Amino acid sequence: MNPKTWLQLPAFRSKNYRLFFAGQGISLIGTWMTQLATVWLVYRLTNSPLMLGVVGFTSQIPSFFLAPFGGVFVDRFSRYRTLIGTQILAMFQSLALAVLTLTGVIQIWHIIVLSLVQGFINALDAPARQAFVPELVERREDLANAIAINSTMINGARLIGPAIGGLLIARVGVAYCFLIDGLSYIAVIAGLLAMTVKPWKENKVNGNPLQQVKEGFIYAFSFPPIRAILLLSTLVSLMGLQNTILVPIFAETILKGGAESLGFLMAASGLGALSGGIYLATRKTILGIGKLIAIAPAVLGVGLIAFAISRYLPLSLFTMLFVGLGTILQIAASNTFLQTIVEDDKRGRLMSLYTMSFLGMIPVGNLLGGALANRIGAPNTLIIDGIACIVGSVLFYRELPTLRKLVMPLYEKKGVIAAAKTTRV
Repeated sequence: MNPKTWLQLPAFRSKNYRLFFAGQGISLIGTWMTQLATVWLVYRLTNSPLMLGVVGFTSQIPSFFLAPFGGVFVDRFSRYRTLIGTQILAMFQSLALAVLTLTGVIQIWHIIVLSLVQGFINALDAPARQAFVPELVERREDLANAIAINSTMINGARLIGPAIGGLLIARVGVAYCFLIDGLSYIAVIAGLLAMTVKPWKENKVNGNPLQQVKEGFIYAFSFPPIRAILLLSTLVSLMGLQNTILVPIFAETILKGGAESLGFLMAASGLGALSGGIYLATRKTILGIGKLIAIAPAVLGVGLIAFAISRYLPLSLFTMLFVGLGTILQIAASNTFLQTIVEDDKRGRLMSLYTMSFLGMIPVGNLLGGALANRIGAPNTLIIDGIACIVGSVLFYRELPTLRKLVMPLYEKKGVIAAAKTTRV
């Protein structure tokens, strides 16, 4: 896609979204560098698959318990100010990790504690970020495009960040990945401060936070399409994303490579995800997105099984393309669907439940994956994960006709079908 095509995308008509895209694009490259550097450092310090799982668990488990309350918070308070606060805190967390590593005093317990701190920040940041996107676009019909571009941006960084990170680790060490990540937050904070945001209008809410959390659960799980999406997302996060903490084992032990091989493997996954994000960003309508959500876990599952079997780096890189593609199609398509149908006064709470099903289940999957890899080996673990994703895909696909009938009235109410017909004409 050439630059002129990007500029013609609907979401870029909004100044605030352009600022958000620019700042986040830079910061996310640093985030992916840090993720690569962290797993590499943990494996080098401990040589333990289980400890990889423990660190992954501590970095994400707060999202499981606190995301619903984060959703209540962002439904009641300014999402814009919340994001500024979380980005500042995340910057200090990354810089602390950089200082400890640069001074040579870093120990595994430092990584665990700082990963836990990042988890607490993410528990508030993730639902705020998801709920803030509709405020960035000036036209409601641009929302699906903005969400798809977000996915493309994340996975463009996922392609670039690990590749740069792997080279940096090999040349100058992991500390500089953490340092660059910390400094990259300046870009996103500057972008947020440069925005012109409408004054926040506090939503009128009834009941205490626990009652509001309960209301969000009832709203989500009483409607079968939303319930099915959240359950499928839970399965994919629990089983399908364990590869992110097991890749160092494949890079060093199975494929006989090093930090550069690890960076290339993660970059290959990012390239597949970037391709999926670009495809979603150029779709003209949300119609048909259910089929994408159904197929995506099967693509991920096949990719995981093929990657687990491979003992040849070029083949492993090829299979990681499908791992990244299946992952982003499931995550971004589900996000787009939920953001399209949700009621505005419940947006924060529903997106917090989506965060809980996605980010919140990753730590449990990391711990499970680390423990299984310790007992039966990383390849066998990923084969089991791949089979689970394929089974989930088949079950969801079988329910798709019933779910589609329930969703169509909502599409009509929100003007989605009319907009789709206009686009096609």
